[in-house]
Amino acid sequence: MSFKYIAKIPTADEIKAMIPLESKLAQIKAGRDARIKKIFTGESDKFLLVIGPCSADVDDTVCEYVLKLAEIQEKVADKIVIVPRIYTNKPRTTGEGYKGMMHQPDLSEEPNVLEGIKAIRKLHIRIMSETGLSGADEMLYPNNDPYVCDLLSYVAVGARSVENQQHRITASGLDIPVGMKNPTSGDISVMLNSIQATQMPHRFIYDQHEVETSGNPLSHAILRGAVNQYGKNIPNYHYEDLHHLAEDYAKRGLLNPALVIDTNHANSMKRYEEQPRIAMEVLWSKKNSQTLGKLIKGLMIESYLQDGRQDSLIVPGKSITDACIGWKKTEKLIYQIAEML
Repeated sequence: MSFKYIAKIPTADEIKAMIPLESKLAQIKAGRDARIKKIFTGESDKFLLVIGPCSADVDDTVCEYVLKLAEIQEKVADKIVIVPRIYTNKPRTTGEGYKGMMHQPDLSEEPNVLEGIKAIRKLHIRIMSETGLSGADEMLYPNNDPYVCDLLSYVAVGARSVENQQHRITASGLDIPVGMKNPTSGDISVMLNSIQATQMPHRFIYDQHEVETSGNPLSHAILRGAVNQYGKNIPNYHYEDLHHLAEDYAKRGLLNPALVIDTNHANSMKRYEEQPRIAMEVLWSKKNSQTLGKLIKGLMIESYLQDGRQDSLIVPGKSITDACIGWKKTEKLIYQIAEML
């Protein structure tokens, strides 16, 4: 056998008992969940902004960033609902180096999954307590969901996971919006298949139990661009791309048709500084088409305290995974988005 057993991980209930979510914070989250859900059902015309660093790294720095978001949220609350990206599972693409906070809670030490589970619960709870904002995370590993499902207000399934059946059926049991990204190939039908599967009920093994889900009617599309066979980035946020998706969506008869557009990754051609321009183009498309006005619900933006990225944690607030726009550009962009809505 090639597996080396290191330690037995406590159950999700045991971890939640160690690091509980206080009832006051649970009420705050419930209120935010309700506001966010109404965006996807069409009961609210507010705009969703899922924004933050590519991956969470250091607690204090992430909290400093989200506190800044919370200050702006108060000023744009009539138009925008901000959901901070608190991506605790996100490693580097190749798996080399940084493994993500879930597996490597202390950047200076070897991976430690049990400590990572505790660290990410503490971070999500601390952010909620200090800022009043509940966050978004990416479902890289469906088996980890039971440890954080009570803390999140939004979940994304990434381009490399969207075809995976375990991600789809796990998402079918969540009672919050789940965004399905198009795969790196750009095949929109794969993303729509995933949404369709997630909106259906399923029966499967979850958290060491046989479970049955009712389906997630708030599962929706995230466009993030594509990569062709030669490794060239191909954006898919342009006006024509969005109308093609709207047509395909309509043919499927899916519940609550909705679209969030990722302004980085292949959409920005890996040029992170293009994100503000892309955001403005998307909002122009939303304003100039009745169809897109209804379909486009929000943006996903990679942003942190400092511009760019770094290989090791030398500059606090500078991404150690994908490059992000810094705070000055972020603040300006959020106000520009509010003006465009």
